[in-house]
Amino acid sequence: MTHSTYPHLLAPLDLGFTTLKNRVIMGSMHTGLEDRFYNYGKLAAFYRERARGGAGLIVTGGISPNRQGWLLPFGGTLNFLGDVLNHRRVTRAVHEEGGKIVLQILHAGRYGYQPFVVSASSLKSPISKFKPKALDAAGIESTIAAYARCARLAKLAGYDGVEVMGSEGYLLNQFLCARTNKRTDEWGGPIENRMRLAVEVVRRIRAAVGPDFILMVRHSVLDLVEGGNTWDEVVVVAKALEAAGVTILNTGYGWHEARVPTIVTSVPRAAFAEVAGRLRKEVGIPVVASNRINMPNDAEALLAQGEADLVSMARPFLADPDWVTKAAGGRADEINTCIACNQACLDHTFSNKRASCLVNPRACHETELVFRRSARPRRIAVVGAGPAGLSAATVAAERGHRVTLFDALERIGGQFNVAMRVPGKEEFAETIRYFGRRIELLGIDLQLNRRVSREELLAAGYDEVIVATGITTRKPKIEGIDHPKVLSYLDVLREGRPVGRRVAIIGAGGIGFDMGEFLVHDPAVPLPVPKAHWMGEWGVDASSSTPGGLVAPVKPHPPREVWLLQRKSTRPGAGLGKTSGWVHRATLVRNGVQMLAGVQYERIDDAGLHITVGGERRLLEVDNVVICAGQESLAELMPAAPVQGGPRFHKIGGAALAAELDAKRAIREGAELAARL
Repeated sequence: MTHSTYPHLLAPLDLGFTTLKNRVIMGSMHTGLEDRFYNYGKLAAFYRERARGGAGLIVTGGISPNRQGWLLPFGGTLNFLGDVLNHRRVTRAVHEEGGKIVLQILHAGRYGYQPFVVSASSLKSPISKFKPKALDAAGIESTIAAYARCARLAKLAGYDGVEVMGSEGYLLNQFLCARTNKRTDEWGGPIENRMRLAVEVVRRIRAAVGPDFILMVRHSVLDLVEGGNTWDEVVVVAKALEAAGVTILNTGYGWHEARVPTIVTSVPRAAFAEVAGRLRKEVGIPVVASNRINMPNDAEALLAQGEADLVSMARPFLADPDWVTKAAGGRADEINTCIACNQACLDHTFSNKRASCLVNPRACHETELVFRRSARPRRIAVVGAGPAGLSAATVAAERGHRVTLFDALERIGGQFNVAMRVPGKEEFAETIRYFGRRIELLGIDLQLNRRVSREELLAAGYDEVIVATGITTRKPKIEGIDHPKVLSYLDVLREGRPVGRRVAIIGAGGIGFDMGEFLVHDPAVPLPVPKAHWMGEWGVDASSSTPGGLVAPVKPHPPREVWLLQRKSTRPGAGLGKTSGWVHRATLVRNGVQMLAGVQYERIDDAGLHITVGGERRLLEVDNVVICAGQESLAELMPAAPVQGGPRFHKIGGAALAAELDAKRAIREGAELAARL
């Protein structure tokens, strides 16, 4: 099916022996369900929904070809016949929905978090505690054979092909780059030797599976680490892989240990598409663009400009399994957009938990969080149109309940309206747009600028009342806290109150870091930050004329001098997201923000903020003090006891727990409650 709005995106791709129905690949996303045989029913349900939603090709999460390649002990593996039955459940589910699916073969190399790790050389990774053993000649041959065996078993299991993971710093990438390949034999030295393993793996796989089988390689085109490959080396490898029998070249950017972000929300959309476009000119097989592509207009534009033949999106299919169907039906405004927050997907994966999605808690929980039509529709009031309330209201309405949604403010979104003002978090506006459209389509009675009382709710005859009224900012007990120079984060981000040139932020949690990024952003730089500016800020040379594509970052010009303070003695930012916290810390450090822990706040007066830190009294001569020191639940609508003969009251989100604002928990709680009613 094609659509006039997205003619390139929805065009089929003839691979000779098979045809993909469109140019959209659901990229590999490790869910955690792959790692236990008893979860393959859940994994099949997960992929079934994405195939039904129109993805042209699905790539599984990484599956190891042998024990040495495990990411985690007893991780997902396909290396003997007994594994095939589980994988057939996955392929059958996808094929029943008219989809195609390939198995990603991922050998972790030194990134494995288990004691059997191997690599090109015995060099420990900075992100794993296990030092790898350097593969000897017999080990290399065994590894190549394991790849071929895995591909052969994948074909037997019904997969339409395999993707060989050759980027992000995993095993084949470790052999490809001088950073980790210090060998002096025929597998090390010049690029012709360093690429030998990747090329031989592809050759052996092609021989094992025959010509009519998709063989995709995720090729690292921008390593973003010192000792990475130059562009000339990237091209040499790509051409050798093509000659060895690759069907499609996917593109990968940045090792996991790189100090340049590649997928977090502050990375501009399609930031690396031009690199894929340069590679496309060098080879004769289809090339895939990936990383931070999340909406049809952007995907269509880069395909139309010749930057790629296909686009790969992983997290956007967690957020919305019907992404392609909605685009094809002219309903892009209904897409639940991936905001690239990583909080429920990669943060979970790297914490050995099952992945999900902040904006779609059903992701990877399709068999558990089910929204069935209610046999007994009820009248439900939801008070508060922040993330928790929006989730509860829309799921309840989807199930057939009659829902009224109240909010005291003039627009929906709650704290997301605050978050979207932070540089790099503009994507949060997409979630507000999505919920606004859902409210329209589901016929929810939306009453804004309406502060409703408990008495009104009791008199209206509702069956259920969901209190999602959120939080109020906490005012810490500091002498001078009511001084005119003191502002709350809501004063600054929601009300737009002016802030002086020298600022102290009290509270170094997620909100404090957001405030820091807001205050150091150069107002001369538009938001979202343009791609060229972002590349300069992080020291990325997209031409890869230097090894790894790294250059000296452009010196920033922050408009303010900022101190970020916390009472706790732990490192500021220690509680931020596992895969994105380092980005926020690096941004503030680069902009000269001074972070102090173990701070005692003495008083605030005309002179500034008086503190004691490390036993030393200090005066921070600041123009403003911004309070980001937590919040308290707003739940006065909740009755002290159940109302006899009246509605049942429930509280969710910040109204239930305000400890640390958590949109992931809020949206999940709203959906789970509405699914039960």
